[in-house]
Amino acid sequence: MPKTKPFDRYWKRYEEWFEKNKYVYLSEVKCLEKLIPKKGTGMEVGIGSGRFALPFGIKIGIEPSEKMANICLKKGIFVVKGVAENLPFFDESFDYILMVTTVCFVDDIMKSFSEVYRVLKNKGKFIVGIVDRNSFLGRFYEERKNKNVFYKYATFYSTEEIMDYMEKAKFKNFKIYQTIFKLPSQIFKIEPVKKGYGEGGFVGICGKKE
Repeated sequence: MPKTKPFDRYWKRYEEWFEKNKYVYLSEVKCLEKLIPKKGTGMEVGIGSGRFALPFGIKIGIEPSEKMANICLKKGIFVVKGVAENLPFFDESFDYILMVTTVCFVDDIMKSFSEVYRVLKNKGKFIVGIVDRNSFLGRFYEERKNKNVFYKYATFYSTEEIMDYMEKAKFKNFKIYQTIFKLPSQIFKIEPVKKGYGEGGFVGICGKKE
């Protein structure tokens, strides 16, 4: 069952977070920019209100929340209502697929990742953005998740766990970047982006279909 209620009910709070934490958001975009192909047709799973799709020119997404989907449509993004476990697209449809902080809300990660593999073209790339559970930020959110209208329904994962699921779904040749080295309330400019993981709270992982 997709966890859409908080996104339908608190959509204004969701949008306000990005405005309030502008440099956290821009840092995450900068991190993902290292991994997203410059060419090709992309699609975002759990596209939300299009905050990450727009900077990369992604015009197609899937989203279970009706309110989030409607916001996307107003921004000129084609959105299909659906879930990650059952992507309503033909085999080998996309050059790359993006999934940002969505994985912590899906019901079945393995099925979701296998679906991504199916709809990706050969040599296609799968980019996953997460709040690393083992990072200082992951621990911070985990400790306070019951007080957060969105994260109370989330299951956080470590970078290693996500890579393990991606490997089981047959993805290879991983590239990893990290950012966010302070709590959001302490960030007043764009954070640096570093290779690897273990320091940053936000991690971007890219795997390739071969």
